[in-house]
Amino acid sequence: MRSLHAILICLTATLLSSCASSTKPSMKGTRISSVRTTAYTHTESDHIVYGKATAVGSELKYGKVRSAAADWSVYPVGTIFQIEGTPYIYQVDDYGSALVGTNTIDLYKPSKQDMKEWGVRNVNIRVLRWGSFSKSLAILKPRSHWGHVDKMASRIEKRL
Repeated sequence: MRSLHAILICLTATLLSSCASSTKPSMKGTRISSVRTTAYTHTESDHIVYGKATAVGSELKYGKVRSAAADWSVYPVGTIFQIEGTPYIYQVDDYGSALVGTNTIDLYKPSKQDMKEWGVRNVNIRVLRWGSFSKSLAILKPRSHWGHVDKMASRIEKRL
């Protein structure tokens, strides 16, 4: 069932990116150079309380489609991207307090060993489909009592 879900997400991303207007990414996507990436796992002390749940309430993904956390005022929820030179598709479905204002994307890894092996890397990405600032704001607003969430929500409100 999970692999079917992953295939459907990939197909949807491909179809949506190929139907994009000139103001949206083309089929090749929007290339962003030298994006700082880090890695996280569900067993880190600051993530244990959430388990394998993402900020949107789905389970963290690690297959053909993988979960990523970001500052939603930069990479809104639902943003789908690919790291150049890799076969994997990443979907922004999580955020973290340490990411706000850093332009860093945190990639989900299933273990601390995998997380450590990734370390910190600057990579080129292709955004295949931009997520939704409106959806990001709708998720963040009820949580804005947290300082980092309030910062993201305020930045999104300024954009909208």
